[in-house]
Amino acid sequence: MGLMLSQKARYALRALLAMAEAGPGRTLLVNDIAREHRIPKPFLDQILLDLKHHGIVQSKRGRSGGYSLLKPASEITFGMIVRLMDGSLAPLPCLSRMAYRRCDDCESEEACRVRKVFALVHNETVRILDGTSLTDAIDGRLDLIGNGQRRAANR
Repeated sequence: MGLMLSQKARYALRALLAMAEAGPGRTLLVNDIAREHRIPKPFLDQILLDLKHHGIVQSKRGRSGGYSLLKPASEITFGMIVRLMDGSLAPLPCLSRMAYRRCDDCESEEACRVRKVFALVHNETVRILDGTSLTDAIDGRLDLIGNGQRRAANR
């Protein structure tokens, strides 16, 4: 059990990382993203529309048209995108902020030892995914995230 990333979320992250690497203001053609990152174009079209609807990317028509990031890459976190594509990050319904539901067979959430262990896993997962931006992934700052030095390194 744990966070199982959907194909949709993986494709979204790959496309967003490509746009982030291209740099601010540069647009990428859907066909180029699809080809270079092995994403089926019809699926990518739908993902990019979802991301546009949520204010993550923008599209531009014409000769220099394509998609680009609407927000700075440093403000787009892995957690944000996974939630948009897949919903809750929680491994148990009783840990979800977005879709909380008491477990059907639960007598007491406060006394549930299973919940306590998975709450630790969930909290760490959320900390890492919400604390990791596209910029962090591109710049190779991932080795600093796990040991709590990331914030100090970014100052």
